[in-house]
Amino acid sequence: MKSFHEPPSSEITDEKVYLQRRRYLRWGAAGALGLAVGGVATLGLRQGDEAPQASEAHPADPPPKRWQDLPHSRFSTDEALTDWESVTGYNNFYELGAGKEAPARNAHRLETDPWSVTVDGEAERPGKLHLEDLLQSMPLEERIYRLRCVEAWSMVIPWVGFPLAALLKRFRPTSRAKYVAFETLYDPSRLPAQNRPILDWPYREGLRMDEAMHPLTLLAVGLYGRPLPGQNGAPLRLVVPWKYGFKSIKSIVRIRFTETQPPATWNQLQPEEYGFYANVNPAVEHPRWSQKRERRIGEVFKRDTLPFNGYAEQVADLYKDMDLAKQF
Repeated sequence: MKSFHEPPSSEITDEKVYLQRRRYLRWGAAGALGLAVGGVATLGLRQGDEAPQASEAHPADPPPKRWQDLPHSRFSTDEALTDWESVTGYNNFYELGAGKEAPARNAHRLETDPWSVTVDGEAERPGKLHLEDLLQSMPLEERIYRLRCVEAWSMVIPWVGFPLAALLKRFRPTSRAKYVAFETLYDPSRLPAQNRPILDWPYREGLRMDEAMHPLTLLAVGLYGRPLPGQNGAPLRLVVPWKYGFKSIKSIVRIRFTETQPPATWNQLQPEEYGFYANVNPAVEHPRWSQKRERRIGEVFKRDTLPFNGYAEQVADLYKDMDLAKQF
């Protein structure tokens, strides 16, 4: 496996710089940078929308003591980071509203304490973990990954998390475990857009076992050295950097080992547009737009999209016997 180079210090946003950024966002200009996913992306919360709230993870607040001086992963990219305001203010999290601004506007509704994750299915040791126990037992690190949205925009985000494999091994999946299924919290009081039939709630996703166990696959609990804001999938989300962003399910409450391919929300809703594998592939167009180029949020000009989002050397062998134009 190829090792990534550490990013030069000149490309990492200085703490003093991003601490000074304004506390609330107005996204009139930024909204023009994204491409809508059909008609559903224009839906947002109207009645009941509330004014932006101060995020508990805002960079003006100090990072948790344990999160200071986290080790930087050898898997990190050396590209310049997307700024905090964009990462936390331009989001797809349909449970908090389908517009790009709605998740940040409604994130204060998502209470995450207490939080637990159930791990079950084809495993010798199924069980439930409380978040605080999970955070204490896992070796956290920072990983700077590219994020490519299926809508043809991208970011570079400094996640805090741990390898998914480290968690899954604790439950001893059996030989019958061929896939790993994930499920988001279902609670319309905390995720208010679940009161509307925008999607078939709760949100579900899945990975093949070798994808889930791959060293690049991350369970993220923070970004920019702070706990995840609600709009970014607090308190626990998946990050699979070589796949389109909708595979990286947010606010996870259940992980299940399965023998058969599990349901995935967007794949079930529109299978001709959103494949189960969802690997970033510039050669396979979305039915309504090209995937050959992308707009990096914060930049003016588009750039070429890389196969597997630039992680081909690490993951292409997982799919060597597949026709990725058909099994997309």
